[in-house]
Amino acid sequence: MSLTESNMLELGTSAPDFNLPDTVSNGSFTYNDIKGAAGTVVMFICNHCPYVIHVNEEINRIVKDYKDKGIGFVGISSNDVENYPQDSPEKMKAHAELTGYDFPYLYDESQEVARAYDAACTPDFYLFNAANDLVYRGQIDGSRPNSGIPLTGEDLRKAIDTMLEGKDISHLQRPSAGCNIKWKR
Repeated sequence: MSLTESNMLELGTSAPDFNLPDTVSNGSFTYNDIKGAAGTVVMFICNHCPYVIHVNEEINRIVKDYKDKGIGFVGISSNDVENYPQDSPEKMKAHAELTGYDFPYLYDESQEVARAYDAACTPDFYLFNAANDLVYRGQIDGSRPNSGIPLTGEDLRKAIDTMLEGKDISHLQRPSAGCNIKWKR
């Protein structure tokens, strides 16, 4: 496991569209299907990454706190399941149910969506405004496994709150860090 940071996609980028299968409902979703009236959080996550496991509870709290405020949420796993079978769609469904995810958990088998978002690690967070423009990308907060720093969601929460208040979000944003996306060879 090597620590990888976000690539920090350029702010203002329009949300890349997708059409991916949802491992929980067995349906499929596009960006427009999951987008919220006030904004949208796209998260690149997976089942086995200790950095994602560390933030799962806070992800669930953020979803609970902001879903009714018009924020849409989606989790996407783009890992190569041939070499990382613990991230297979069947195991994604079981993981989502066990973890209590209240958002679609999509499987990006081709890895094209991860490439379109310039995703590099899990977790990797992207916040788009109501016009589908990227206004935040980076960490949920400064906590990492065994860091001793409390998990608060401070960075992502501040970005969402600032966006909901109609204010500009600071361009000084810290990259997320975690396991690299497991690219196919």
